[in-house]
Amino acid sequence: MSVHLHREIEKLKMMVLNLGALVEQDVHDAVQAVVRGDEATADRVIEQDAEIDELEIEVEEECLKLLALYQPVAADLRFIIAVLKINNDLERIGDKAVAIAKRSKLLIRNELFMTAFDFTGMAAKVQTMLREALNALVNADAELALRIRVMDDEVDTMLRDMNARIKAQIVAQPDRLDALMASLDISRHLERIADHAANIAEDVIYMVEGEIIRHRVSEQEPRGS
Repeated sequence: MSVHLHREIEKLKMMVLNLGALVEQDVHDAVQAVVRGDEATADRVIEQDAEIDELEIEVEEECLKLLALYQPVAADLRFIIAVLKINNDLERIGDKAVAIAKRSKLLIRNELFMTAFDFTGMAAKVQTMLREALNALVNADAELALRIRVMDDEVDTMLRDMNARIKAQIVAQPDRLDALMASLDISRHLERIADHAANIAEDVIYMVEGEIIRHRVSEQEPRGS
């Protein structure tokens, strides 16, 4: 690797980690807006979306510049390609945080709190996935990235359980339909954040090992499943 490319790669790494930190904070704040009924925090998440969008564009432009100027190969090329994809997932996670923040405002107005649906347990699992996906990126840790994919299955199970509880409440309290539907939306947005975190983990594995595992069947799954 040339000295100039090495310097640019390190700059790109700092840019995507900065974006990741902002997105992680937004997810945390969106969850807190739901748990605490904090409309001011929800507004802050919504307002910060423009900054995340701007950073996402800057990271993409930096990746394209490096590809054009240096024509990197091997590990350098895999890193830049992975960052391009991770960049997109981070922006999508930011969008989901905004969506949660917006729905939290409806819950606040209707005085409905999601703690009864084990929201905090699911939210904690999702935030752990995102944090560990970013740690896997920082440390080029493929083993950690593989563990994150397993956690995604756990979030899917939690989503099914939470949705069943919320739907039961819709039947029992039809007068609160709008707020309970907002709760369903929030749980689904959380699950999508988990999916994006799993995508980041898969891109880390590609970056480190050069292997695309997106559609790889787990050894525990029967063939053809």
